[in-house]
This record gives sequence, C-alpha cells and structure tokens, in this order.
Amino acid sequence: REYHMLRETAIKVVRHLGVVGECNIQYALDPNSLDYCIIEVNARLSRSSALASKATGYPLAFVAAKIAMGIILPEITNTVTGTTQACFEPSLDYVVTKVPRWDLGKFEGVSKHIGTAMKSVGEVMAIGRTWEESIQKALRMVDPNVKGFQSRGEVLSKDAIISEFHRPTDKRIFAIAQVLETGEISPEEVTKHSNIDPWFLARLQRISNFKRRISGSKLSSIDVATMREAKQLGFSDVQLANILINDVDGKFVNDDEVRAYRLQQGVAPFVKQIDTLSAEYPAQTNYLYMTYHGNEDDIVGQTKSRIVLGSGSYRIGSSVEFDWCGVSTIRALRQMGYSSTMINYNPETVSTDYDECDQLYFEELSKERVLDIYTKENSQGVVVSMGGQIPNNLALPLHRAGIKVMGTCPTMIDKAEDREKFSRIIDDLGLQQAEWKELLDMSSALRFADKVGYPVLVRPSYVLSGAAMNVAYNAERLAEYLFEATGVSPDHPVVISKFITGGREIEMDGIAKDGVVMGCAIHEHVENAGVHSGDATLMLPTQTVSEYVLARIEDATKKIVEKLEITGPFNIQFIAKESDVLVIECNLRASRSFPFISKTMGVDFIEAASKLMVGASVTDMNLPNIGTRNRPSKYVGVKAPMFSFTRLGGADPILGVEMASTGEVACFGVDVHEAFLKALVSTGFKLPEKSIALTVPRDLLEEVVHHVWILHEMGYELMCTAETHPFMVAKGIPCTLVHYADSELLPNIRTLISNNHVDLVVNLPTSSSTELKNNFLTRRTAVDFGVPLLTNAQLFKMFVESLRKHKEGKVQFTRGASLFDYYEREAPSDSWTSPTEFH
Repeated sequence: REYHMLRETAIKVVRHLGVVGECNIQYALDPNSLDYCIIEVNARLSRSSALASKATGYPLAFVAAKIAMGIILPEITNTVTGTTQACFEPSLDYVVTKVPRWDLGKFEGVSKHIGTAMKSVGEVMAIGRTWEESIQKALRMVDPNVKGFQSRGEVLSKDAIISEFHRPTDKRIFAIAQVLETGEISPEEVTKHSNIDPWFLARLQRISNFKRRISGSKLSSIDVATMREAKQLGFSDVQLANILINDVDGKFVNDDEVRAYRLQQGVAPFVKQIDTLSAEYPAQTNYLYMTYHGNEDDIVGQTKSRIVLGSGSYRIGSSVEFDWCGVSTIRALRQMGYSSTMINYNPETVSTDYDECDQLYFEELSKERVLDIYTKENSQGVVVSMGGQIPNNLALPLHRAGIKVMGTCPTMIDKAEDREKFSRIIDDLGLQQAEWKELLDMSSALRFADKVGYPVLVRPSYVLSGAAMNVAYNAERLAEYLFEATGVSPDHPVVISKFITGGREIEMDGIAKDGVVMGCAIHEHVENAGVHSGDATLMLPTQTVSEYVLARIEDATKKIVEKLEITGPFNIQFIAKESDVLVIECNLRASRSFPFISKTMGVDFIEAASKLMVGASVTDMNLPNIGTRNRPSKYVGVKAPMFSFTRLGGADPILGVEMASTGEVACFGVDVHEAFLKALVSTGFKLPEKSIALTVPRDLLEEVVHHVWILHEMGYELMCTAETHPFMVAKGIPCTLVHYADSELLPNIRTLISNNHVDLVVNLPTSSSTELKNNFLTRRTAVDFGVPLLTNAQLFKMFVESLRKHKEGKVQFTRGASLFDYYEREAPSDSWTSPTEFH
C-alpha cells in the first residue's frame, strides 16, 4: 500500500514537472501512518542512480540518454533479456543491500555521529536471495576485518547502547548485534529507542539466534541441513570457524576445514544471473552473483577466464584510480583475446558495468568467494595487483589454496608487504634505509627509540593508506601508537624506524618482467617526507631532483626488482636528503599514481603490465624506462589531493603519514608553477584577493620569510599571530598583529576568519608548536567558513611562487587557453600518441 501510494505520487510529480529523462524523488514516510511528504525532487541523475541501475539491471542513464534523443521506451531494448523492451518496471527475485563506508576513525577529533550531512566516502552493494544473506555479505564487503553481523570491538554499557540508538554513529549496527546476541535489550526496545522497523530486527535476530545455537559445537556434528541454513543466513566460512570446534582438542577450526567439510557435504553456492523480470523472460546477461538459495546454476559451462579482482568500496586510500587500473586490465585482456572475469561489489565503478567484461560477479573479495568462482569458471589465473590493498592481501592465501596468481609470485608479495622481511632484504642488498627494528615487546621498542632518538615512525604491515601509521615524538605517544598498530595488523609484524625529517619523498612507479624493469616513471612530492603519498602534491617530471639522486634511485630500483623477481606493476618510495637516498617501502601492485603517470606520459602502464603478466611483448608501446629523462618535455603534470574536512565536523585539517584525502585532480602546464596553480584551483581553492593570515612556528620562520616578503611585494595585507608578528616586523615586513583564537582581545584571528576578513589562512604547525589548541581552532575555523587553508611549508612556498607568476600574467589558465588550444599549437613531432588515441 505504501509502495503504490508513493509510486502514484512520483508519476504525478514527474508529469506535472514535465521531466524528460531520469528523476530522483526523496520522501519522508511516517512509519505509523500513511502520512508522507516530499523532501526534494532532482530532475537529473542522482547519487543512487548507479546503485539503482546495478541493483535492478535496468541502466537508468542509458535509457535516459535515449529518451533525451527522442527515442521512446518501446523502441529501447532491455539489455538484460535481449528480447523485451525498456517500457517496464524491474521485478526482482533477489534482495540488494547497500551499506555506506565511513572512515571517520582516520580523523582526530571528528564527530562520529551520522545524520543529514553526508560523511561516507564510499558504499557497497550486496546481492542475496534473502535479506539475511545480503546484509551479512554487505557488512563483510564494507570492511574485510568484519566477519558479518556480530558484535565487534569493546563491549558497550546499556547506557552507551541506548545513546547509540538515539544518536547513531557508524558503529550502530555492531551495538545492535551486541544486544541481540546477549539479550540485554529486546528487539522491541531497540525499535523504541532507534525507530528501526521491527521487520529488520526480526531478521537480524534470526542471525544472532542461529549463531547462539551452534556456537561451541563440533564441526563434525553440523549436519547438511544446518550447514546449508548457516550459508543461507549469510555466514562465511571464516565466521563459522570462529564459533565451531574440532574433535581433537576442542580448539576452534579454521576456514579451510569448514570449506572442506561443507564441500564434502555437497553444500556449495549456485551462480545466478541478475534478472530484471524475475525469470518471466530468460536473462541473457553475464551479470552474476552467488547464493545458497537455489538448486542449479543459471549459467552452464566453464569459461577458463582470467579473473581480475576489483578494489571494493571507495575509501580513503582506494578510490577510482584503482578502478581505472582494473578496467584497463580487463580491456587489455579482452583485446588480447582472453576471456575475462571481474569480481567487485562497488556500484559506483566502471568495473561493475557488466558490458566491460565477459563475466561480472557482484561478489565479495574474499578467499572463500574467489575460490568458489575460480572453481566454477575453471579459471586460468587471478590478477591481484590492480585493485589496491584488498586483493593484494589475498595473494598469499589464494596461492596457498592452489590458485594461480598472475604476475609476481605471492611469496615475493609477502616479502614486500611484511615490513620486517622487506627491511632485511634492503639491508642484504646494501641499500640505505632508516634505522629500524621489529616490534617484539614494548620495552625493546622504547629502548630502540631512545637509542636512535625521537621522532620514530610506527609502521604496521599489510595496510592501505598508512592505516595506524604514526610518527611518535615521545615515549607516551609511541606506546599509544604501538597498541593501535598491533590491533590493525595483528597477524603481521610492526616495524619501528627512525623518522627522517626534512627529506624529499620521491616515488618510482614501474612495470617489470621476471625481475627486469620494462618501463618506469619517477615523480616527486612538493611536500617533504611526513605527508602520506596519497595526500601529497605530485610533480612529473621531477623538478628539484639531481642526476645523482635519480641515478641512485634507478640503481636501487633495479636491485629490488631483480631480488623480488617482479612481473607486473610496482611502486617504490624513497627519501632523498642531502647525499642520502633511503628506501621507504615497495608495493608489488599498481599504486594510486598509475593513472596519473599514464595520462601524463601518454602511455598506458596498466595495459603494458597486463601484457607482461600473460607473456605478451610491450616493445611497441614506447615505454619510458631507466635513464629516460624529461618525459614529458614540453609540459609538466601536477596531481593535487582533495579533502572533505568541511563535512567532518571537529576533524583537524592537518596532514600526516596516514592518508586523509578523498579525491584528487591533475593538471598540465608549460611549467610546474602553472600546472600547480591550475591543480590547486581545480580543487576549489580560491586565490586570495586582499588579506592573508599567518601563523608560523619559531623553527620555520627563517625558511618562509622570503616568501612572506613576496606576498608583501604583491600588495597583500598580512596579519600575523603573536609568535610570527615580531619576527616579521624585525625583518622589515609590514604586518598587523592578530590575537590567537582563544583570546578575548581584538583583532582575534577566529573572528576575522568568521567575518570574511581573511582570504587565505597559512597555519604551519610542527612538532615544536606550542599553541596546539589555538592552531587547531584557527585551522578548523578556516575550514568551517570555507576559507582556503595551507598547512605545509613546502606547499606554501610553491603556492607563493606560482601566485607571483599568476600576478605577472605568466600562467596560461589566466588567459583562458584550453587543452584543445594546446593541441592546436603542438607539433606532431612533440606527441607520442595519435590524434585519435584516447587514454
């Protein structure tokens, strides 16, 4: 009744507004009556359009585009059935669950409450025949460390749980799991405090009741019916292994034992097709999912395909760059004549468009599910190196399970990912690295830090975007960070190393075959080491790196690539300080900068890596390699990060060794300053017009004073806080004293920012900063009021130099020239791609 009421309303609204194409209507529906109201109408594609299209198999954007061209629905073919038309409403015989991905834990001080302002950075979409199966899949997809619907983390008190129900955070689902497992709060009370519909709680209760029923049972006592019920409720093999024991010593079994036992019982998933018409017409699509509800596969036959593992949900550290890598791999494999299969569960991606590959499985990226699909397809290999850290972490488990992993051997991937093993390899090769020690116990870690001197860097293994990586400046912080690191990476070693201050970070992205480099690109960061590579501003080609340092980097790269016998993509990070070139880490996978180097250099590194992994030649691709200099030579590419601090109330907008950015842009320019300013403006950064506020700690004053003088020369009104003001005045730079954010005296920097009297805030904190609270309040106020903010000294200096060129009229984008204008002026001899080629 509610559904048809809202459906009829939607039809009336669309007809009244004369909408042509797609439309999104958001309702508020009273759960206790038929009262409703329309929140908003968007006569365009919405954020949920991709989700709705992929959940139903009905391509909304495709159909909307056809309608806009005057083609009517009866003339548009339903691409899923291949025989019916698009003038129908999808009817589903499966359940789709979308769950957002939050990364609020990465931000210090951020409010974790979720509400009307969007805070999620990604989402997953899970498909099952029941909601229980679908929700358990979805929770595992959001975070591989989550086993399913079960309590997680610290046990909450009753008051904390009720508070969670009234003011939800990103952890509310786990609070619900706790109370349903323990029974301390009834489902009726949960509904009372949270307004969650009893229908959902009844199904979650089924999951909890089943778990309670079999917990502590012997695996051998689980009969076929119980095992099938467990799988139909969405329990994974790992989840069951955590609650079932063996016959010998009563210890918990492992997931391999559960898998072998259920396969022996004949309990295996079935492959089903996405079907827009609930089997009323035969589906012809390659768009697939797996379920334990059924008795036969919808598709028959083994494809002998190559499987590419996608990147999962967008998150901080893994976004569209890895999806680009996965799609490029799929396209390269298909061009070479190989059948290709994609496994991914992110509805926002191109890789989950079912026409990109020969088979698309909208499924979990887990050892269990990859083994299921590998067996069904009789696959010839799995590519784990294109989807970021999630598939890369599966390399060794899949290898041990007998799956052929394409590219670099998983045992070598383990040597690179395991901090302790990799550090030993670097020592054996005679290459430079910061002093390091594997964490054995807290006392030895503290002794090591005292020996090498603070600051020290805490580095867990097998993590993405620097998760739990921290710089400790004293023993108290070191103990805190070590505890966090062992929690995020419990099965792998944590390494402590001396943190190098004042060094320039340089990256080597490349591809190799059997330990020989076949193509590479070196790019450098604007910011000094200490800012995560995903948050750093990248320059290609390098701008300040000497030939000596480049030669040292290339020599180290050749040695590492040969030692690890790399085949496929790799990324090696270095720190250069004076005459020292130190190795930081090596990732035996595509890095997030591969799309940037490919598009800047005009050659698809991922296509080349895909060819190398199947034994094809890349000699015709004109790849830059060891010794290549100044490519490109006629322009410079700069990649700049984008942040979402405005949506994360309370978060400190400062950069460190753990990644915080949620996106990126890249721009080209005739020189680095033009490219840099273009990239910065592309992120939404507004150039200052009149006034700039500065807070600079004592140890940076001498370094930045030259660039502050340039701002004065350009006519900007400078406002400086207490520590900065006397130094600038002593150096002959006119500026106004402004009081700290917590001061009641005027002019107060916080008041000036909030009243729009400041066009740019420069706040450059270091470990020696004393006004921690005031610095935070200044940064946070700038973000809250949309005032541009710079918090890094190297970035500030690059900005000032670029701004001066802009004022002098030497920056191209101020003259309105476009990329098409650039191509018009470019001589054919300067280009290495044909006019019709697209990257």
